[in-house]
Amino acid sequence: MTDEGRATPIPARTHGIEPFKVVVVHGGPGAAGEMGPVARRLGYSRGVLEPMQSAATVYGQVDELRTAVESLAIPPVVLIGHSWGAWLSCFVAANYPQLVRKLILIAAPAFEEKYVRLLRENRLKRLAPEEREEFIYLAEMLNRRAEAGEANAHLGRLGELAGKTDTYDPIPLDFDLPRPSISDKSGEIYAGVWPEAAAMRRTGELLPIMTRIDCPLVAIHGEYDSTP
Repeated sequence: MTDEGRATPIPARTHGIEPFKVVVVHGGPGAAGEMGPVARRLGYSRGVLEPMQSAATVYGQVDELRTAVESLAIPPVVLIGHSWGAWLSCFVAANYPQLVRKLILIAAPAFEEKYVRLLRENRLKRLAPEEREEFIYLAEMLNRRAEAGEANAHLGRLGELAGKTDTYDPIPLDFDLPRPSISDKSGEIYAGVWPEAAAMRRTGELLPIMTRIDCPLVAIHGEYDSTP
């Protein structure tokens, strides 16, 4: 049996009882710990690994997740990815099929560029006028690779606003989880990973990677989700 939040060589939290055959994958990029409540709930009935991504490139994060699955879990695993974590889970499944038994994608970003405009429109119309201006400003600042401390603040506030636009009816939590130390690098991680990932979608490189996935896949996508 493992202790909640046990330290591991790779930044990760564990939930429930070994073996760990379920792996939750955070969004953001850089939103370390956001899937913690999901992992905690699932840990009541199974062993769950919650790795923290720290690399500032797309394939750096792919390699981190691969290493976490190989060294801390028992593959093939179920990968549960939220938002950016859905894409990251797909990258791992496409490149390392022997490690993944099943994919569960929650609120995955659009895989084609033509839907991005609709995502932005859906988010902005759910904000007050002053919040819209702030949202646009923060997104621009992050794409310009602000200084680390400033980028963390920008990403934190952008996450708050996105929570308002993307969350329909949040479930109150009856427990707390410690904030992962890697969160101090959240802005830096986002500024490194997301422009690279978005460029892959824009150039058409993304979709062919996804077509290589050969395991069962479940997509959870609500009507209220900002992504069409």
